[in-house]
Amino acid sequence: MSGKGFRLFVVGDNFSKTGPAIVTDSLIRNLPKETLYLKHKSKAARAFEIFFKMFPADAVVFSGFSRQNLYGMRLARLLGKKCAYLMHGCVEYENEINREVDPSEARDERKMLSRADKILAVSRQFEAWLKGRYPKEAHKIGHLTNGIDWDLMTEQPGPEERDPLGVISVGGGMPRKRILVICQAIQKLRREEELDITLTVAGDKGADSEAIEGFDFVKNAGLVPHDELMSLYRRNKLFVQNSCFETFGLAPLEALLSQTDVLISEKCGALSVIRKAEDCDVIHDTEDADEIAGKILALLSGENHIRLICELDKESTSWKKRSRELLNIMKELAGQKTG
Repeated sequence: MSGKGFRLFVVGDNFSKTGPAIVTDSLIRNLPKETLYLKHKSKAARAFEIFFKMFPADAVVFSGFSRQNLYGMRLARLLGKKCAYLMHGCVEYENEINREVDPSEARDERKMLSRADKILAVSRQFEAWLKGRYPKEAHKIGHLTNGIDWDLMTEQPGPEERDPLGVISVGGGMPRKRILVICQAIQKLRREEELDITLTVAGDKGADSEAIEGFDFVKNAGLVPHDELMSLYRRNKLFVQNSCFETFGLAPLEALLSQTDVLISEKCGALSVIRKAEDCDVIHDTEDADEIAGKILALLSGENHIRLICELDKESTSWKKRSRELLNIMKELAGQKTG
């Protein structure tokens, strides 16, 4: 990819292996080699990096929520550098759903939205939602859909044996993931169909953790490294994402690439790349345990991962393509020719 004559600076976590960090790292690895990015982990060192690397940059992308972005955006404006805010989620709204309201975080996020010259949502669905929630910023909201790491399909699988009645979900105890409703659906199937279904839950603790762990068929994996999460996908027959709000979410795509069947809420932005999902693949009501139970039962006796993967266009969904799109967006924002 050629970016000669134009130097982009990407500010954001690219090492922690969270979803946003994986996205940031994937973009950096596919952008031109002269792209600037943060290499230190401490806040103090990163503040110095932002200051010194801002000067040679032609434009700046702030990837993900961080209070340090406010300092970076202020500096970018002082130096006359155009900047974009790549939004992986809406902290204000997600905190409300997760019953963890934080007025200071909400205030900081709104400041970032105001200071950014361009706001990029990680899916078309999220772009439309943002324009409705923040109408004053609608004129500068666009999208850069997350890519797919197709290399995951070439990785050698571990020695795991797949549990034909194993279900997995990611999100820990966060209420917006609606894993409690998945638990209710599985409990219904265990009682009515007498199936020994298990549910593995990966992710950090949250407001719903205690209730989720109260079901005796739940295996709490907690926070796990990315390679271990991929291994968990391969051990289970079905991945379920029942989020009531999900801007994109890499998990269902990583599960598909692990040859795991997928059941996904219609609220998930990943459907922007899983374009031909059928009714049997999608949860329409995240509060309806009966709907979820019926679709889990159907997928445990069938499969959908081959059909869904075949519908994905490898070239148009690659990180290489996404990085090229980002470069062109930033060149246009900075008033330079694209190509």
